[in-house]
Amino acid sequence: MKIAVASEKDIVTGHFGYCLNFNVFDVEGDKIVRQVSVENPGHKPGFLPNLLNDMGVQVIIAGGMGQGAVDIFNKKGIEVITGASGSAEAVVHSYLQRQLVSSGLVCHEHQHQDECGGH
Repeated sequence: MKIAVASEKDIVTGHFGYCLNFNVFDVEGDKIVRQVSVENPGHKPGFLPNLLNDMGVQVIIAGGMGQGAVDIFNKKGIEVITGASGSAEAVVHSYLQRQLVSSGLVCHEHQHQDECGGH
């Protein structure tokens, strides 16, 4: 399984589309076997969900995310977890232990990404 975490270096970012990078974790069972950091190539509507899908990502974790991205991920069968915070690796471990629960936080106004949901 591949899990991507929208990040600012190694910390979960508040807004998926404007993250610095994606930490992508390859998981076997309940163990992380590989981690790579992929630079965010830029925010364009619909682009990032398709890029992550093409990379084989099955779960995306972020602090918050726009509804358009959520809809694309859902159509592709990719699980969306929002409301996460802290270390990217720690949230993946929490997810693997079934302790990470999505808040369902959806951003509606991209021009106010720094104010979205208080994150």
